[in-house]
This record gives sequence, structure tokens and C-alpha cells, in this order.
Amino acid sequence: MKQRIETTFAPAPLPQFSQGVRSGQLLQTAGQVGTDPVSGAFAVGVGAQTTQVLHNLNAILEAGGATFDDVIMLRVYLANAGDFAALNAAYDAFVPGHSPSGVLPARTTVVTGFAAPQILVEIDALAVIIG
Repeated sequence: MKQRIETTFAPAPLPQFSQGVRSGQLLQTAGQVGTDPVSGAFAVGVGAQTTQVLHNLNAILEAGGATFDDVIMLRVYLANAGDFAALNAAYDAFVPGHSPSGVLPARTTVVTGFAAPQILVEIDALAVIIG
């Protein structure tokens, strides 16, 4: 059975999609950007946006009964290739600490454009929930 996942601890989704969808043991999040769920303001800089994105993803995962350690794949979309090092620094400060198994998610990073110029990074997650 497919279940819509929602939380107020991540930015509200547009009407066209869900924050996340769980079907059985699989949980797929929508792409998250670096906005604060309360104020709606964008974090400043790619490092701060990456950190906010990861917190938003974590909130959706928890709402769906998962932990960050259940994530098997992260797809990262980056606006500027020159921001790759800052993205990785913020990623490295968050992901290993939220992956107690020591098995880090697989990851793809694509440099692309966004419809809104204030978006510097977007990430979505796929988790498999066991137990």
C-alpha cells in the first residue's frame, strides 16, 4: 500500500507532489532545497543550504518511519560545479554522523540549472526500511 509522508519539520510540498512516499519497505523523498520549514527563507550559501536540505530530508525520513541510516541512495543536484567542495564539506559534516552503521549511502551528483536562482542544491533520498 502506498502512503503519503508529511511533516511540518520540512518545507511544505507544492500541491503537485508529496514530501515523501512510502510503499512497503521503500521510502522515496521528494527533492528538498535549502529552505527553513518555519520561515521559508533560503539558507545563504551552498554549505548552509546543503545542511538545511539534509535536515529537511531527515525529518521526512523520520516521519515515514526511517532513519538516515536506512538511506541507500542520495541524488544531488548542484547549480554550480565550483560549489562541489563546499557541498562535500557540508555533506561530510552531516551524513557520516547520521549513518551509525558506517555504510554511507550511494550518491550521484549532477550539475544542473534550477527554475529559481536562489536554489543552489537539491537532494532526494531513497531509503529501505528493514524491521
